[in-house]
Amino acid sequence: MRIEFDETGDYVLDPTFLAHRLSMEANELRRRMRLGLVTSLVERGVDNDEGRKRLTVRNGHAVWRGIIDADNCIVSEESIDLRQFPALGG
Repeated sequence: MRIEFDETGDYVLDPTFLAHRLSMEANELRRRMRLGLVTSLVERGVDNDEGRKRLTVRNGHAVWRGIIDADNCIVSEESIDLRQFPALGG
């Protein structure tokens, strides 16, 4: 899957795609985003990961993380339930 950008240069993920990975409905994801309950972080790769980015989206205990290549395609991804890792904030 290729990641698109909005007019400000921010990543735009399909809400249905992301909601599924966060174990919720797309409407609920949109609502939580409007309320500021969903956070995201973009990290740029260094050294061997130069040209890649790690995109992390968190909603409560649910986290989705994707590795994005230089062509803005997701090359790997994972979904994490932080309740399984209490020391990480679950």
